Amino acid sequence: MNTNSLRLQQTLASCSQSIADGDFKKSEESISIVVHFLDSISDCVSPGTKDEHESEDSAFEVVSQLHQYLISPSTDQAVIDALAFELPKAVAKFACASARCFENAEKIINHFVKSCSPRDMVSILCEAMTSSSDGFNDPSYFTPLLGALAKAFEALQRRPFEQVKSALPVILKVLEAFLTNPEDETDAGFVDLVDKSVQIAHSLKAICIKLDHKDKKLIALFGLYVLQITALISNNVGAQTSTLMLQLSHFLHYCGLTYLGLITGHEVDMSLDLLSQDDEDDHMSCFSYVRCGAALTVLWGDLSNEVDDATKQDLEAVKLELFKNQTKRWEAVGILKHIFASINLPWELKRHAIDLLFSIMEGIDFQQAHDTPLDSSVYIPSLYASLQAIQLVIVYASDPLLRKKAFDTFKRVLADIPPSLRFDILMALTRNSELSSMIAILLSCVKEELHREYPQKVSKENEYANAENNMSQQSSPFWTARVHDFVEFVLKPPNGGPPVLPEFTDAVLSALNLYRFVLITESSGNTNYSQVLSKNKLQKVYREWLEPLRALVSGVRAETQEDDNQMALCGLNPVEFVLYRCIELVEENLKHAT
Repeated sequence: MNTNSLRLQQTLASCSQSIADGDFKKSEESISIVVHFLDSISDCVSPGTKDEHESEDSAFEVVSQLHQYLISPSTDQAVIDALAFELPKAVAKFACASARCFENAEKIINHFVKSCSPRDMVSILCEAMTSSSDGFNDPSYFTPLLGALAKAFEALQRRPFEQVKSALPVILKVLEAFLTNPEDETDAGFVDLVDKSVQIAHSLKAICIKLDHKDKKLIALFGLYVLQITALISNNVGAQTSTLMLQLSHFLHYCGLTYLGLITGHEVDMSLDLLSQDDEDDHMSCFSYVRCGAALTVLWGDLSNEVDDATKQDLEAVKLELFKNQTKRWEAVGILKHIFASINLPWELKRHAIDLLFSIMEGIDFQQAHDTPLDSSVYIPSLYASLQAIQLVIVYASDPLLRKKAFDTFKRVLADIPPSLRFDILMALTRNSELSSMIAILLSCVKEELHREYPQKVSKENEYANAENNMSQQSSPFWTARVHDFVEFVLKPPNGGPPVLPEFTDAVLSALNLYRFVLITESSGNTNYSQVLSKNKLQKVYREWLEPLRALVSGVRAETQEDDNQMALCGLNPVEFVLYRCIELVEENLKHAT
């Protein structure tokens, strides 16, 4: 027996004697000595060093001896109970040393769960996970603790809901830390951690079955946990992900969650509301990804026939319901935004989410949808946030085909919104965008709206020419003086000064093209819906927009020619061309303005 083994034997014997004598203070000191000794051994294991094998051998011998001591029939239960309060954290560190140390560490922690009060063990294991050493970021430390916690859950006899509700925030914090952005998703420690997260789901289902499915709050908590880990596991799409999603879909089916309830968010909200009623400690804050998980559940069902079959639901029928029902369609858009806005989900899943949303929106008669009386205001914040999320795909996706599909989807979602609200959303999106290219895209959408609505406006004006309730109440929200705000935001930024060139070349060019289009259309049609032909408007545009921009462009051109920056010059040419055309049009119309 080497020195370390002998020392462990002596400290355990001293600890056992102190507990047998009923000396509380001395037993605490003895247990503390055991913990410090174990920490000193585990801390010495340093992978990659020359004495790695020697330190690992020593760690394995110590943890093996500790396991033998605990399972020995001669070890008193009082000793095991006392050690159980302090040792899980120290023992879990050995799991990081090697595979064989991991195995023995797991056996020790599981033995504590088997031999001690499961209620106590839930608290002890959670404490070990929340008070790990600073900077301790090895999933192998947490894996045996999570596995033991799953066993402790199943062993609970009284008030399991309260115990589980208190433990899940700790569990999910650990899982989020490692599953959000793992260094290597094929690493054994990562794979084991994912397996343990699913094992906990199995234990929650076992508790629900043991309670004969009567605890509705526990079932709701179970469903939210599954949705949360669905989102976390989906951050890393690998060979095993589809198999894992198959298991998770079985759990959701057991919880009574449906594709329609998940994609619209209704069932998620119902579960959160049910659990929040008596939640004084805000346990629900740990479920920040459940809506993303809900969207991903439907997406995985669309991607995998096996997952779809496991849910025993008809996804095509759900798509048809969303196609026919505008409010449910908007709710689905609001849930899917969580996929588009995620910084951790792989682009492959975002691509499938765009495809799913596009397929739902394809073929909708948007005009007919707008004719149906509907209070849209309650949905606007969610739709606005959803369009912002789709913008992220348009801007940051590396695949040009995905960017184009995302833009087509963006326009379909926009078209599904009533025109008056569509104007306000486009304005808000423009004002809150910091990217020149995105502002240019949004202004092109405004131009498309103007192009589409102008013939309808002229037709309606002729139709109502002699009617008392004339075009002032029939007008398009785009063909008004407010359309100037889009152009002014770019050419005369709210923070003062002219726009920044060449950084905002795309936005400036798009704003000039928008203004030119409005000016030419109104001039050609002898109309003035936007007040663009009014003398005061023309003077303001000339004085406050175009002249300062002309001076700016001239200065930038001189600088770029001096620096011989051919690329910048090429980008400036179309801006200069459209700018001078706008100046000519304004000067021409000023001659006839009254």
